[in-house]
Amino acid sequence: MSVLSDINATLEPLGVPLETGVFKDEAPDKYIVVVPMADSFELHADNTPGYDVQEARISLYSKGSYTKDKNAIVRALLGADFTITDRRYIGYETETGYFHYNMDVAKHYEMEE
Repeated sequence: MSVLSDINATLEPLGVPLETGVFKDEAPDKYIVVVPMADSFELHADNTPGYDVQEARISLYSKGSYTKDKNAIVRALLGADFTITDRRYIGYETETGYFHYNMDVAKHYEMEE
């Protein structure tokens, strides 16, 4: 039960290179970087965690139009029961020539007994 492994499994079929933390190799024209953001417990009336909520930021970098890839990522994430908590265009990076778009996601994992 890991948000990082679930994101990798969900986005791998899209064919966009994906790394965790930072893209280590020479960057292709488009790629994804995933960064874990937070882990929390959802509490119930008895103060016992019922769910482990894991959050991550997915950054899409593209030297061309990012819209088609962004839409494919959103569809894949929603189809895999991720909650998208934020989406935003970060900007064009003049130093690298990449457009940068972020999506923040959360995944709820039922606590194992």
